[in-house]
Amino acid sequence: MGSASSSTSPSGSASTSRPSPARFAACYAALAESGVTAIASIHLSAEMSGTVDSARAAARDAAIPVEVIDSRSIGMGLGYPVLAAARAAAAGAPLETVTSAARRCATSTRTYFYVDTLDNLRRSGRIGAAARLLGSALMIKPLLHIVDGQISLLEKVRTATRAIARLEDLAVQAAGDGPVDLAVQHLAARPRAEALAERLRKRLPALADLRVVEVGPVIGVHVGPGMLGLTITPHIS
Repeated sequence: MGSASSSTSPSGSASTSRPSPARFAACYAALAESGVTAIASIHLSAEMSGTVDSARAAARDAAIPVEVIDSRSIGMGLGYPVLAAARAAAAGAPLETVTSAARRCATSTRTYFYVDTLDNLRRSGRIGAAARLLGSALMIKPLLHIVDGQISLLEKVRTATRAIARLEDLAVQAAGDGPVDLAVQHLAARPRAEALAERLRKRLPALADLRVVEVGPVIGVHVGPGMLGLTITPHIS
């Protein structure tokens, strides 16, 4: 379904904006006309974007049932709930079961990430100024996670190397002993992301699926080049 879009202002600074309710309404109408009988509309966290609000406004007047779901996350933290819903829908499950699958997945999915600087997140309003000061005072590298739909400072690490090593340890801890799916996400840092993925492949014997993906421009605007992140979720066979 719809997502935020990115643009560049005349001053050269980048920004993002949510899709309008009209855009969602057009999408829902087109799906209904094609024979779709119900829609699970899953989106990035409402704490970071108004996309969910636009989707809900359009859903109220849709010709077919539309259940709007706030994933409370971004990137593959949104992607994994979408995949869970798609699997349920492909198996012929009703809308209630499809949306339940998405919500369960969202609740059990964890995302951790490293950025070279918090300045991009501060400028976009996705993290508070106080966290920026904590990260920059002694050139400390920030480790972040998503809590209650918001980006929060998790730990402060002295170097990028230590930050990435800590990301690796966090993934191992979050995985536990059960089978998991894992996405290593990056922005303009594929060699570093692939190296991290290879190390995790060796440390997680129950790893069911591993993918390395580059984040799109909407996330990239806020995190900046060099971002490295991990999203981990229980594997559903």
